Amino acid sequence: MTENTYRIALGSIIIECNHLGGTPADLEHFRRTELHYGRELLQQKSGVIGGVLSVLGERRAEVLPLLVASACPSAPMTSACYRHLKTELLDRLRQSMPVDGVLLPLHGAAAAEDVDDLEGDLLIAVREMVGPGVPIVVTLDLHADVTEAMVRCADAMFGWETYPHRDTFETGVRGARMLFDILDGRCRPAMAMAKVPVLVSAIHGNTEGEGPFADVMRFAKSHEGREGVVSTSAFLVHPYLDMDGMGGGGLVITNGDLPKARTLAAEIAQQYWERRFDLEPKLYSPVEAITRGLQIDGGPVLLVETADCCGGGASGDSVATLKALLDCRVDQPSFVPVVDPEAAARCHQLGVGGELVCELGHKIDPKWGKALPVRGKIITLSDGRFVYGDGGVWACQEGNMGPTAVVEADALRILIMSRPTYDWADEQFRCVGLDPRGAKFIVAKNPMNYQMAYAGISKAAFVLDTPGPTPPTMRHYCYTKLKRPYFPADQDIPGLTPTVFARESPVP
Repeated sequence: MTENTYRIALGSIIIECNHLGGTPADLEHFRRTELHYGRELLQQKSGVIGGVLSVLGERRAEVLPLLVASACPSAPMTSACYRHLKTELLDRLRQSMPVDGVLLPLHGAAAAEDVDDLEGDLLIAVREMVGPGVPIVVTLDLHADVTEAMVRCADAMFGWETYPHRDTFETGVRGARMLFDILDGRCRPAMAMAKVPVLVSAIHGNTEGEGPFADVMRFAKSHEGREGVVSTSAFLVHPYLDMDGMGGGGLVITNGDLPKARTLAAEIAQQYWERRFDLEPKLYSPVEAITRGLQIDGGPVLLVETADCCGGGASGDSVATLKALLDCRVDQPSFVPVVDPEAAARCHQLGVGGELVCELGHKIDPKWGKALPVRGKIITLSDGRFVYGDGGVWACQEGNMGPTAVVEADALRILIMSRPTYDWADEQFRCVGLDPRGAKFIVAKNPMNYQMAYAGISKAAFVLDTPGPTPPTMRHYCYTKLKRPYFPADQDIPGLTPTVFARESPVP
């Protein structure tokens, strides 16, 4: 039997945005990471696009490439940036018509200065262009805030299943195969998303081993492939957006059974609600964590300053934990990262061996703290380029911190970068010659990937309560647009039932 040759449009915009702080993303922000137009994107071998293309190649589909844009998380992208990306994608889609199907790897927590629900806005425009009879399949980060507009406009959506994110390629494969199942008549997707208002950080959001979200994910996946259930996804929503109706929960796709999809999605969301207290972390002040760490033999001891997570949209310019290390007179080698382009440029002017005397930190997003007087010797200079390890969102691709320096201040090794970058493992430290195995303390500015980066060598990890736009708990933050009740502002919500959005594909 000869397979049909389908015309498949492929486009992608992936960025996670933060309404609490950070720096807006412009086109240059995307160019530094990943911005490809038209046929340029066909060279992708890894990540979700690589997974999609592998299936399109197997099926010998006619690929109609639109654009691929991805970047390190940030504040909402500028209006001009989103307008450019949206216009380019839609213009290229219009020129490619007619199409048999559309594949859109997105994030689910993107925003622009004038558009909160960016994915919903984009999907509305794509649906209007292709019409109701062309299937649209979407892949999402598991930190997506899945909205009613997204459900209404897509035929099927798949969330990444792992955190740390190891399965982007596999999710691309799943999404592409679903599109062909729809086109070949093997599946008529009925999709439901159920949400509960739980806004928590990602610290206990691991999907492997023990943990509350791991349990929710396992519950969701245990139903996949049974009784007509085609796919299940669990979403731990990115809490640093500010939109009404935010929440996490479960998304279920069945083969034509919408009541089952609605019921199971609600059960997943209910499981998520019941684990809400377990998703909140135990916190320490920096001084308390350092004091406890000094009582532990050896290292590294991880000081998890998740409130300044570049991978969640923060600027990476906090020196709160650096100040505590200096105040505590830590006399063992310890590593601290900070983004400060002025200080990095000064280091490159002075050269290796020079003495840096400056006010460090809190220059990009200054509302979270004050710059810290620092004096130290410049021991390493770098152009800041490194290659991400295998797995992850940008597997084996180049990262770029910009002009970078390592400054020795007493026993501390301060990694001063010009630009924020996503932390996958420990690539940033290693590219400048800092071996984590020789450190007493390491400041890790991410809520989850540090567990993978330092697995097998860390002696302990303490999650810090410091100021910043990616806090470890939302207990102390008052949203502007998100209306109560929601957890953790409200510990209990009597009579709560999940909010369910549903869609049955009209595609025969």
